[in-house]
Amino acid sequence: MLEELNVRNYALIENVSVRFNEGFNILTGETGAGKSILIGALGLLLGEKGETSVVRTGAEEAEVSGVIRIGTNEEVVRWVEDHGIVPEEGTVIIRRILKANGRGSIFVQSSPIPRADLQELSSLLFDVHGQHEHQSLLNTDAHRKLTDRFGGFEDLASGLRGDFLELSGLKKRLSDMNRSEQDRMRETDILGFAIREIEEAGLTVGEEEELEQERRKLSQYEKLFELLEEYNRTMADSHGGIMTGLRQSRQHLQSMSTIDLELEELSKRFENAFFEVEDITESVKRYQGDLQFSPERLETIQERLALIHRLQKKYGPSEAAVIEYAETARTSLDELENEEQGREELRESIKTMERRVLTIAAELSRKRSEAAGRLQSEIRQNLRVLGIPNAEFEVRIDQKKSDNGRPVCGPNGFDSLEFLISPNKGEPLKPLRSVASGGEISRIMLAIKSVLADTDHIDCLIFDEIDAGIGGEVSVAVGTHLHELAAHKQILCITHLPTIAVRAGNHLTVEKREDGGRTMTEIRPVTGADRVREIARMLSGDIHAEASLKHAEDLLRKFG
Repeated sequence: MLEELNVRNYALIENVSVRFNEGFNILTGETGAGKSILIGALGLLLGEKGETSVVRTGAEEAEVSGVIRIGTNEEVVRWVEDHGIVPEEGTVIIRRILKANGRGSIFVQSSPIPRADLQELSSLLFDVHGQHEHQSLLNTDAHRKLTDRFGGFEDLASGLRGDFLELSGLKKRLSDMNRSEQDRMRETDILGFAIREIEEAGLTVGEEEELEQERRKLSQYEKLFELLEEYNRTMADSHGGIMTGLRQSRQHLQSMSTIDLELEELSKRFENAFFEVEDITESVKRYQGDLQFSPERLETIQERLALIHRLQKKYGPSEAAVIEYAETARTSLDELENEEQGREELRESIKTMERRVLTIAAELSRKRSEAAGRLQSEIRQNLRVLGIPNAEFEVRIDQKKSDNGRPVCGPNGFDSLEFLISPNKGEPLKPLRSVASGGEISRIMLAIKSVLADTDHIDCLIFDEIDAGIGGEVSVAVGTHLHELAAHKQILCITHLPTIAVRAGNHLTVEKREDGGRTMTEIRPVTGADRVREIARMLSGDIHAEASLKHAEDLLRKFG
């Protein structure tokens, strides 16, 4: 529901803040006072295209914002969650800015959204009757949904859609499996060859790194041997060798430590280091003694590495990836070899699901036919009460047929539904979109919404031009219908008829005034004596005439 509307620098509106209540809200005022301007400003929140001409003269931008209570409307709650928007105490703020240079921005809470998303959200929040763009009932897809809700079998329709999607998934799997035998055999051969090639190679993880290390050692054997020789000559115990010098230095340091105990710690450290170097040198000698060069082993390693690299190029960048490829290939090969059995099981699942879908679709068609009869009967009765006595209304149900004449089932069953109307006697039934008169279509929508009040999820209905061309008993009936509908929905209605205005729980007047040589539109709530005078103005145009005031008081007492 719309709790608050704020408009700044829009046409004649400089800065207006309007609070709306639950139930029935009425806007009245003199012709030209700016009621249509307010509806235009609200249109920006509904995702209408913004024209720079509406930016108030002298201003850089116009801004319209609305505080929306999303309540328990599941579709709105789901939309908000899907777009990552967090309501605050059950409300969201929609804000739209239109700049004089043609640019603009749209926000829900603090999240920017494109205009298409705003249109999608607003279609779940508002119905504006009198302007075709925002009437959800002009969308034929809504006709089926509303009929299903009216009949109380929306869950059955939802279950059918789920089953149909599951059936479509099964059929796609079967289609994917139904490749030609030649293709299956070709893929079997490819997978079998890959598995054999990888298994025969007998790869182990880490093998490539170990072989590369050994290859480097053998391929540079001569250089390695020369370096070992040079190391051993340098470290030799013979005259001039490092080890000889280290032994002498060790003895000197030991002798010095007997003279000065402060050198004892250094002597121990040197001794430990000496023994470590001595051990390393002995280990190097043993390594040199064990070192052998084998041309045959080097050739074997190079061939093995070439095999590993070839397999990696074909099946994966590492030994682990190649081994994993073989495992995946075995699974795929098993599926291919068992594919015929799987196809047969899948065919049986499809047959079972098809029978289920067709059974539910047939039941849904029967229920829709019965509900459509009740729905169109109640709407026809409302149309007569609302001053369209010769109107005919039909919920037309069609079924798409295949070439052999059998009904075709889709995710919504066999049926496509559309609401058709003939407002005048002798005219053929036509889609609702074909109804041209703003006041007439508003009353048609009121008749439909009154019947669907408990099942339609949209919380806020806006009626403009609903009183065009009516009066007397019809205007009283329209007021009664709006009042009853307001028990289920929030109603915003612009009217010139006092018999409608007196039924509202929240009466707002739209007035035009001049200030500083400029014209501006203001909106204010009227209560008590002010409301009596406004109703009197609507009755006779004279807010001071005693008869008008008395009549206004009587109407408010009777209907208010």
